[in-house]
Amino acid sequence: MTTSRRNFLTGASAITAGVAAASVSKVAMAALPEPAVQTKADTAGPLHPSSGRSYNPVVTLNGWTLPWRMNNGVKEFHLVAEPVVREMAPGFKAHLWGYNGQSPGPTIEVVEGDRVRIFVTNKLPEHTSMHWHGQRLPNGMDGVAGLTQPSIQPGKTFVYEFVARRPGTFMYHPHADEMTQMAMGMMGFWVTHPKSKHPLIEEVDRDFVFLLNAYDIEPGSYTPKIMTMLDFNLWTFNSRIFPGIDSMNVRRGDKVRIRIGNLTMTNHPIHLHGHEFMVTGTDGGPTPKSARWPEVTTDVAVGQMRQVEFIADEEGDWAFHCHKSHHTMNAMGHDVPTMIGVDHREVVKKITQVIPDYMVMGERGMADMTDMQMPLPDNTAPMMAGDGPFGSVEMGGMFTVVKVRRDQKPGDYRNPGWYKHAPGTQAYEWRGELPTAPKAQTQGSGSMPAKVAPPKDTEVQIRKPNGHSGHH
Repeated sequence: MTTSRRNFLTGASAITAGVAAASVSKVAMAALPEPAVQTKADTAGPLHPSSGRSYNPVVTLNGWTLPWRMNNGVKEFHLVAEPVVREMAPGFKAHLWGYNGQSPGPTIEVVEGDRVRIFVTNKLPEHTSMHWHGQRLPNGMDGVAGLTQPSIQPGKTFVYEFVARRPGTFMYHPHADEMTQMAMGMMGFWVTHPKSKHPLIEEVDRDFVFLLNAYDIEPGSYTPKIMTMLDFNLWTFNSRIFPGIDSMNVRRGDKVRIRIGNLTMTNHPIHLHGHEFMVTGTDGGPTPKSARWPEVTTDVAVGQMRQVEFIADEEGDWAFHCHKSHHTMNAMGHDVPTMIGVDHREVVKKITQVIPDYMVMGERGMADMTDMQMPLPDNTAPMMAGDGPFGSVEMGGMFTVVKVRRDQKPGDYRNPGWYKHAPGTQAYEWRGELPTAPKAQTQGSGSMPAKVAPPKDTEVQIRKPNGHSGHH
């Protein structure tokens, strides 16, 4: 990080409150908050406030929180829209657009009632804007280029200023050339904490945030294909793919909150193993207690935020992932034929005479891909990667682990390593004889009889209409 994780010192000159859609003058630029930059993809610890009202800060999975400065009672932030290089997994990098050195951009944290001032500097090759997704604010601060403001031209800085009127989970992203800019990774998280004890927002021990985003990056290339509508091949948590996604490490008994925002092109049923959670918040704010029920999977639709909470009372390494199976794979091809059950032996003999390194794939399923050491183009993530303590996890994409440990200290977010199972609490191989399975007796034959085709030797009489009789 080029600046330390601290609040910025107040500038020598006060900054005159700007208005959205008003470019900052050169005089005012001299008093801009210094932009913090982070290029590493590690999960940074919580940024505890040293000024303003206190709150329990969040932790951004494989990301960080943007520092601010106080200026005459106003919290000032500086976002820089710019091209970035994001390491999506070890050895695999993407050329994206983002904010302050990363995609997604840094998380912004404020308190309900705070007056905030955000400077947005455009270092992209085209114009942009900034929409504060889900916020209640003056119309001129909403950030829709052409509708509520002129676009921010390259090299220009605009100012957005408003009061954080309600607590909750929000996002920020452009509303200018949105198809291109969001496909290139321009997005970030925003959290507004309650100013006092709230009847629907409980205190938690750990509070994690991340965005769902997706990319179409062909093997061997670096830049996403921005025209893709459905056939994405990289499904990510905060622009990271498994095994490049950090685990969420908690103490047994912790109350854990996970905030999720979806800026992909499809819905994602997010699933947690080993625990039940409650959906305690949505785009519109905290969920009434009468509308909550236990879940293990919740669907997060496009443009939505979901806030889930649970008590981490079961020790172990628990999977946390999107339940769409293609979303837990990397660099998938969509035109690969199904070869399960096909006997390749004879054709392989002929092909290897021409291509000695030819390898058979898919005749027993796709798990063999984890063992094959076939060459891949440079800068290509394997489809299934990541080893656990017992072998390949055979996952990619939107997959990580919630690690629950009794000896994880409060406030400690370090990875504790693999869970050690107590004797008698782990599946094992049966080495005895297998009983003969009895044949199942069928009990049903469908909801109604199937229409049966007539035997081949049955004469079928077909009467064709003669002329137009019966038609008027």
